[in-house]
Amino acid sequence: MHRRLALVRRPSPRLADGIVTHIARSPFVDPDLALRQWEEYCAALRRRGWDLVEAPPVDDCPDGVFIEDQVVVFGDLAVLCRSGSPERRAEQVGLRETLEQVGYRCIEIEEPGTLDGGDVLKWGRTVWVGSGGRSNDEGIAQLAQALSGFAVTVSPVPVTRALHLKSAVTALPSGTIIGHEPTVDDPAQWADFLPVPEEAGAHVVLLGGMSVLMSAAAPRTAHLLQGRGHDVVPVDISEFEKLEGCVTCLSVRLRG
Repeated sequence: MHRRLALVRRPSPRLADGIVTHIARSPFVDPDLALRQWEEYCAALRRRGWDLVEAPPVDDCPDGVFIEDQVVVFGDLAVLCRSGSPERRAEQVGLRETLEQVGYRCIEIEEPGTLDGGDVLKWGRTVWVGSGGRSNDEGIAQLAQALSGFAVTVSPVPVTRALHLKSAVTALPSGTIIGHEPTVDDPAQWADFLPVPEEAGAHVVLLGGMSVLMSAAAPRTAHLLQGRGHDVVPVDISEFEKLEGCVTCLSVRLRG
């Protein structure tokens, strides 16, 4: 199958009550502005040729918009996560049905394992998984078992300076790993690591080819990536960044 689908979920009216762990809580999160920013994020994906699959809303879950944490996909398999934050586990509502409708077979991370999708960085045949925060050793082992038929290497990496692994690093289309060094535990674990000048610049969503979606809050990083031949699509996600969210958190790319 050849398709470009992105799984998204609209923000909860209770977004301002979302969990924060590594930053101070903002005194004000504007839910109306957040909804407009989410709609523009979705529009940016559509403009670049991605069709959207909207997961059922979970209005009682403040962090529900951060859909990436709830599922990891590889090939035709969707691994339904079990968050390391118990209050986020209700965000699984409706996901199995939604993903099965677009052709995925689903398995679940089971107790005592915990896994947040934001801890999983994939590039090529390597899957790095952040350990030490929301994802535990048992959850990582279950993910490795689930992916055992795909000839991939699952590599745990320590995460202590950021909420998730992908809060610290992401991969460019070339496989170069980018990160803001103060939030990265050990940049040397990646042979091809590119430091970026802004924390918000560490997060890119690959749109195809040399196109990447990234936060408008990282203009210096955008300039750096443009200089390396990338087509940068900036989006304003300020309200989500107040809750440790980033561009990767807001969608899951479903490709085949």
